[in-house]
Amino acid sequence: MTQRRLRRILTLSGYRLSLGRPAKGDLVGVWGQSPYAHRGEAVARRHGAPLVRIEDAFLRSLLPGREGEPPLGLLVDHSGVHFDGRSPSDLETLLKTHPLDDSALLNRARAGMARMRAAHLSKYSATRLDLDLPDPGYVLVIDQTQGDASVRASDADRNRFLEMLFVAREENPGARILLKTHPETAAGHRPGHFRDQDAGGDITLCDSAASPWQLLDGATAVYTVSSQMGFEAILAGHKPRVFGSPFYAGWGLTQDETPIARRQRNLTRAQLFAAAMILYPRWYDPHHDRLCPFEEALAALETQARAWREDRAGWVAEGMRLWKRPHLQKFFGQQRRVHFEDDVDKSRALATTEGRRRMVWAGKARDDDAARVEDGFLRSRGLGAQLTPPLSLVLDDLGIYYDPARPSRLEQLVQARAVDIRPDQIERTQRLIARLTGAGLSKYNLSGELPTLPTGRRILVPGQVEDDASILRGSPEVRTNAELLRRVREANPDATLLWKPHPDVEAGLRMGQVDTPETWADMTLSQAPIAPLLDQVDEVWTMTSLTGFEALLRGCRVTTLGAPFYAGWGLTQDLGPVPPRRLTGPRPGLEALVHATLIDYPRYLDPRSGLPCPVEVIVDRLESGDLPRPGPLNKSLSKLQGLFASKAHLWRK
Repeated sequence: MTQRRLRRILTLSGYRLSLGRPAKGDLVGVWGQSPYAHRGEAVARRHGAPLVRIEDAFLRSLLPGREGEPPLGLLVDHSGVHFDGRSPSDLETLLKTHPLDDSALLNRARAGMARMRAAHLSKYSATRLDLDLPDPGYVLVIDQTQGDASVRASDADRNRFLEMLFVAREENPGARILLKTHPETAAGHRPGHFRDQDAGGDITLCDSAASPWQLLDGATAVYTVSSQMGFEAILAGHKPRVFGSPFYAGWGLTQDETPIARRQRNLTRAQLFAAAMILYPRWYDPHHDRLCPFEEALAALETQARAWREDRAGWVAEGMRLWKRPHLQKFFGQQRRVHFEDDVDKSRALATTEGRRRMVWAGKARDDDAARVEDGFLRSRGLGAQLTPPLSLVLDDLGIYYDPARPSRLEQLVQARAVDIRPDQIERTQRLIARLTGAGLSKYNLSGELPTLPTGRRILVPGQVEDDASILRGSPEVRTNAELLRRVREANPDATLLWKPHPDVEAGLRMGQVDTPETWADMTLSQAPIAPLLDQVDEVWTMTSLTGFEALLRGCRVTTLGAPFYAGWGLTQDLGPVPPRRLTGPRPGLEALVHATLIDYPRYLDPRSGLPCPVEVIVDRLESGDLPRPGPLNKSLSKLQGLFASKAHLWRK
């Protein structure tokens, strides 16, 4: 009753929560088999009311509940509780009686298993991927907390855990044994069953925050009483030895010390996962405050876990303008506040003394030690030069996407997706492309009227900001909009050229004005929205503009005169100096390029919930217009910025 998220999930599931004696038709709810559950059980017996047991779902949160973080889903069971094999539960009934043979359901299960493993998600997902791991080849024995309800339901105690350790040594003579402690034990909340004196020789205690998936990958055998990590061991390909009666025992996927006679059906890993993770739980979408399918809850936890891992040590940020700092704090400071320091020597000293990482705005990077930050590709509804807050940022620890002189993290992600992209990732990317193109979304999502276009083979030439870093770094041969127009006309004398000035230039905020575009272009499209325009053109010719990438999404032919991040992969005609490293190796399809660019690479922040979020939430916000607006101070600063930009343009002329 005191936990808002729990009440909300139950309300959305159709339950009305109240205190007092149950009336006719009421249910009595208790938390699993908690120390207080007997009170509700007694009330239910006294009044003849049905009992409902509620528990955390199997993907709960980043941190244990004792850290105060609400769950991402609940298990609501009207017949028992999943971890107590002494009597049936709704989950056991699902596993026994549901056909579990629908191909779409099983494909969802296989995709879910792959995503959990790739993102290193578990019940508690605040795990680190940068820790030293024991050499592979050990036997993994999993500890649990004293007093845990699932341990009590299996009639287990410390002696049972010691028996399990003895059997593990007997069945694996001479093997190294790793005793994995529970996260709550490592955090000091509750003791486990194994103690320091149980280790020694070939037996080692492991209380690190290493990913369970990494530990399972290095194990030759797994032993558990009733831990959820035993379930994950099944998903990782093991057949764990089970000394209790958890929900995953008895289906032909475990070696059971105490078989459960009621469970005689043999299931596949995908069938077990489908029932336990897709059909049984009530999953919650924290961004839209609604119940949701498993995949949406999974995507929410993926983004939260990524942000936790990248931000947990804290950041020192350099070269950040004052107006950007509150937004950077929201993106990267939720685990530990970002410290802003423009002096490089002080920044390095602070990073060293406090164990922080360093970040720098990409255009101001001076060394290779700091990660580079830049706007993402679905940025906002409004111009960055108008100081509109960003919805996405990229954080690159290798280079930056617009600089072809050196590899970037995006480049590596594209290469990786060219080799390995799963069917579910292709489907997700295709849905994303359809939503972006169907809703007419782009980087800035500006409104405007599209005039009637002249006929002929239409080539769109998008203007750029001429002092933009993507031009200075990525287009050494063509660096002005006038030269771009001249080159396009020279190569296409009979085409209909449509010139679209960059919105920042049109607004007078940045450099890049062309005085006489009609010298080369058949039409100038002022204040025209880019998305519907792309639907009416045949080709796009550009230096490095993101419009070229957006054109690829819509099936347009694209020619580049520079070396933007999407050039060199076989999807564009490239007339610029594309780095040779992109020209060899497996060729990514459009889905691989888009998945790397819009899903793998950026970080997104939901402006409503304030949480890290998947790209689909940002698409929802852009479609609905449910976005914060720049304040009056930001508008004044943007006008001042435009004044300086126009003076710089006059001085240059």
